[in-house]
Amino acid sequence: MAYLAFYRTFRPTSFDTVVRQEHIVRTLKNRIASGKIGHAYLFCGPRGTGKTTLAKIFARAINCENPVDGSPCGKCPTCKALSSGAGLDISEIDAASNNGVDEMRDLREKVQYPPVNGRYKVYIIDEVHMLTPSAFNAVLKTLEEPPAHAVFILATTEPQKIPATILSRCMRFDFKLIPQKDLEGLIKSVFDKTGKQYEEEAVSAIARAGAGSARDSLSIADMCASYSDGKLTYDDVNAVLGSADFFTIADIAQSILTEDASASLTGVENILATGKSVGVLVKDLLSFLNNCAIVKICKNAKQIVNLPAETFERIKSVASVCDGHKILRVTEILSKAENDMRYSLNGRITLETAILKSSLPQTDYNIDALIGKINSLEKRLADIKTVAVEKLAPSSAEKDVAQREKPVAQSHAVAATAAATPAVEVKPPKKARPLEEDNYSDSPFSKQAEPVQPAMWEAEGGLTGNPPTSLGEAEKRVVFAKFIKSLRTTHKNAVLFTLCMDLENFFEGEKLILTTESDAVFKGLNRPDNANFISGALAELGVNEHEVRLAKKGESEYEKAVKELKHNFEGIDVEIK
Repeated sequence: MAYLAFYRTFRPTSFDTVVRQEHIVRTLKNRIASGKIGHAYLFCGPRGTGKTTLAKIFARAINCENPVDGSPCGKCPTCKALSSGAGLDISEIDAASNNGVDEMRDLREKVQYPPVNGRYKVYIIDEVHMLTPSAFNAVLKTLEEPPAHAVFILATTEPQKIPATILSRCMRFDFKLIPQKDLEGLIKSVFDKTGKQYEEEAVSAIARAGAGSARDSLSIADMCASYSDGKLTYDDVNAVLGSADFFTIADIAQSILTEDASASLTGVENILATGKSVGVLVKDLLSFLNNCAIVKICKNAKQIVNLPAETFERIKSVASVCDGHKILRVTEILSKAENDMRYSLNGRITLETAILKSSLPQTDYNIDALIGKINSLEKRLADIKTVAVEKLAPSSAEKDVAQREKPVAQSHAVAATAAATPAVEVKPPKKARPLEEDNYSDSPFSKQAEPVQPAMWEAEGGLTGNPPTSLGEAEKRVVFAKFIKSLRTTHKNAVLFTLCMDLENFFEGEKLILTTESDAVFKGLNRPDNANFISGALAELGVNEHEVRLAKKGESEYEKAVKELKHNFEGIDVEIK
């Protein structure tokens, strides 16, 4: 007997062996059990999800003499005749090659003849969207009112191309992509039946490459089984799929994320020089970046990606070199490049341009690129401040010596002072303030670093730092900007940040006045929760009093300035010219 591919050899023959599609299987089994067999069904969905397979099972089941739980028994004469292909009661028509009006007229004439063995005569029309408009019109009336013994099953991957007049006459079932876990179980069962040894990671790689299609997954598994003589490994699957070496892809991705354009282009050139496809390289890079995002977000990332330990650790190390904004930006650039390659005469130039754009964010004015640059600068500034404070702070040995010498020095100082001026009361020396409590606000190496912009999934609310006891004029001028920046550092306060962006501000003594012309903004800021948060945020910046005022609509900037000037110089006759 000639060799049959895996997807043909292991095609399901009963409803119970179909992978997923439970919503369709259950409906069809219930209709068979109740005897409510419709005259027209439409099976639509992605390729390789079981449309034709379920159509054949359903066709045999409604003709079976002794169905078992809705599935054909496979033992009665009717089932044996239909399974062998000798039965005349099931007709499969390929609409891709029989799409003319003459073929449909011939079908309309043959449908009048009764079945030979079973109760129903079933017509399975595959790729029905390929029929011409005239062919659809020829079969329209027959599809609406066929003979009692006729059942039509239409299968298609593009239901949007089918006329509405046909859709309205069919019972529609939408097939879904098969989850990776179920595909892995299917592949393992096939390998177990054929005696093929395999690694778990290799099966996972095949299932991911199948992208939700059982037929694609089994076809790849068939190739991999032929490629490997012994145990099927993860590297064997990559070799069959034509993917580049994983660690080379990881090096290129890390170079892009760390903005090393030279290393990125060199890695790309080395891979393309080996004959790898540009499209496959882009796909591999996107897959790697997707895994980096999963590692960055999910706590159970190791179970989700299901890769070898060494491979997972490499992904984890690359994901740690940047924040989420940068991963998102690079992924979007490469996704656009993958789409542009379909219309490009030279895909290599398109890819290298995308690599350069990803590696040089300073040339990109996209908002994600700007956020990434701000994050990088803030992180570098925080590191510099931390190092400076560590250098200024005394070591533990110096602190111990100071603590031991302190009582002796204090006693000597008190004795000397008492001998010189006995009539003056000697007060104990003030307790030395620890170095970390000093205020270095005027120094470029302030201990309290500016808050670093967190990644979009790592943001944490709240402010840090010890507020000053009083504010000078210089501090008052920048306090509102610091307040707005504190709201920007967390996505939890996005609404409050938006409300405060256009506020006017000035000080009345030590009291910060915030003004707005919008009633909605005024009411929103005075809500108890928002007011409490604003008070706490301003208190940490040294502002203990604030007030939100509703300014008169139409008041110009000039009028506001005059009003503030008169308020600041109250009691003085100010003449405005």
